[in-house]
Amino acid sequence: MSDPQREVRFCAVAPIELREAEAGSDLINVTGYAAVFGEQAEIGPLERWGWAEVVERGAFREALSRGDDVTFLVDHVGLPLARTSSGTLTLTEDQRGLRVDTALDPSDPDVQRILPKMKRGDMSKMSFAFIAEKETWDETGDHALRTIHSVQLFDVSIVTDPAYEGTEIGLRSKTAALGGDGEFYRRQMQMRARLSGLA
Repeated sequence: MSDPQREVRFCAVAPIELREAEAGSDLINVTGYAAVFGEQAEIGPLERWGWAEVVERGAFREALSRGDDVTFLVDHVGLPLARTSSGTLTLTEDQRGLRVDTALDPSDPDVQRILPKMKRGDMSKMSFAFIAEKETWDETGDHALRTIHSVQLFDVSIVTDPAYEGTEIGLRSKTAALGGDGEFYRRQMQMRARLSGLA
């Protein structure tokens, strides 16, 4: 992930589904959700510097309509297993979230490496890499709430160890949205933690 503005979020509530393709085809159909709308995720410790985050319904509409070239990866790295521009990866936004549909070729060595792990459930989560194009921050509650309204989409991935890699850029984004510099905001959050006895 070379772009310093790119963030990654994982979807813990929607497992990947594997199905044999139609008769006469060796392909393995993979379906899942890289994002689920309305699910609140905690980014970092809320009692210190973290925030809650929600992906709003419609957040992927612009990315899908303009045809962002999105790849299907493992852990957001390596060669693509599928790609929207080649027609081997289909992304749709439905009522639940960002749906991922692809048919993997079992003769591909990269697929052979992960397929048994997916079948066993060792690799059952998905995530997406993005840059937030439109977002809002609400500081009126006990902790900040970031709502993502629109994104530029880079990849969707099967992940082994879901991690919120976007925390650092998210913190910078929050600071910019609230009109402060990063060092001031970090000190403010540290002071809040000390005053509340959490630091």
